[in-house]
Amino acid sequence: MRERHRHVMTISRFPVPTLEEMPDDIRERIETVYEKSGFIPNVFLVLAHRPDEFRAFFAYHDALMEKEEGLTKAEREMIVVVTSAINNCQYCVIAHGAILRVRAKNPFLSDQVAVNYLKADITNRQKAMLDFAVQVATESYTIEDDDIADMRAQGFSMDEIWDVAGIAGLFALSNRIANVTGMRPNDEFHMIGRIPKTG
Repeated sequence: MRERHRHVMTISRFPVPTLEEMPDDIRERIETVYEKSGFIPNVFLVLAHRPDEFRAFFAYHDALMEKEEGLTKAEREMIVVVTSAINNCQYCVIAHGAILRVRAKNPFLSDQVAVNYLKADITNRQKAMLDFAVQVATESYTIEDDDIADMRAQGFSMDEIWDVAGIAGLFALSNRIANVTGMRPNDEFHMIGRIPKTG
């Protein structure tokens, strides 16, 4: 009988703790995510290697990404997808592309903005938001008062401008950690939100 070899994909170049090895609060958060989504996004497992940084990262993530006021949750995800694509972060483009499809209730949008947001089916205001996010992600040192004024002219509040910058900045960190660790996107992300629900 021929022996079958299965290629096992690793999710990180660094040690990944088991659930049993994790501090209680981190294990409980991961179990909650699993109950809600049916799988554990690899970012949780990879970052659990450094518990203090796990807590700090997700505290900042939640403060920026789960806000109810200001930018919509879909717009927040657009910023992540666009800036992560510019930073060549496969994990964040695929994972947050899935979240964007769900939050925008649009199976096409995340692919559009990942490739070229200027040709995506979004508003001019959203394109201005993404222009600013890209500037933060790639050339934040060029930002002047005029750039803030341009955002204000598009109707963004100062709090929303801070959020755009904060999201682009946080995910610049996330993109780099994901690339250094070799973080692999879960297979489940690829199909989420692609087929509209009927009925």
